[in-house]
Amino acid sequence: MIELKNIVKRFGETTILNDISITIPEGTVTALVGPSGGGKSTLLRCTNLLEIPTAGTLTVGGESLHFQPGHKPGWAAIQSIRRQTGMVFQNFQLFPHQTAIQNVMEGLIVVLKWPREKARERAMELLHKVGMAHKADAWPSTLSGGQQQRIAIARALAPSPRVLLCDEPTSALDPELAAEVVDVLSKLAAEGTTMVIATHDLRLAAQIAQNVVFLESGQIVESGSAQQIFTRAERERTRQFVATINAAYSYDI
Repeated sequence: MIELKNIVKRFGETTILNDISITIPEGTVTALVGPSGGGKSTLLRCTNLLEIPTAGTLTVGGESLHFQPGHKPGWAAIQSIRRQTGMVFQNFQLFPHQTAIQNVMEGLIVVLKWPREKARERAMELLHKVGMAHKADAWPSTLSGGQQQRIAIARALAPSPRVLLCDEPTSALDPELAAEVVDVLSKLAAEGTTMVIATHDLRLAAQIAQNVVFLESGQIVESGSAQQIFTRAERERTRQFVATINAAYSYDI
């Protein structure tokens, strides 16, 4: 289980997240939706401690960290949480000087100290999973955005994290390439991979998420099942936000 309790994040005098509490059960997909600047990406980064919360409690599996202003957790505690999460970024962030398979192997060899052959076997297994085994020896510069993002997903999955965090995984892609990534994420969801996805793409959220959290101005406006949020939201602000997308798309949920 992943739990964020009373999370606050401030940058100077500006409050980015204000008293956020979310529980993410194992084996579920939670989508964070809302307008730009609402705090979605910051919440993801607080979950894997790329950003250290100002206050609150974070629990990942059996590990809990408590935060308070002016006190930063020790590096060992941060790493213990971070190693239980995998992060997929909006802009792929593959190493350009490494092939696809080398990108997936890198963390296993450098961080986890796996033998090279064992890391290669694990990387090849994951490239098969995301449909990229045929591009194992390709350089990132020769791949489409959708292909690069699928390799980034394989890299994030390599150490078998407890939760996969995806920050706008399709926003840098055109619709056809985005569909490739959505297909991979859908398969992972069907396999029971725990995921938290920050996204502007309500089609992605509606397709694979069981739970949805609508964030605006650093606060939770409403949360619930995907079907509830997209078809019978309780808050007027949520209905307005969903309607802007529903005007252009219909959802099969």
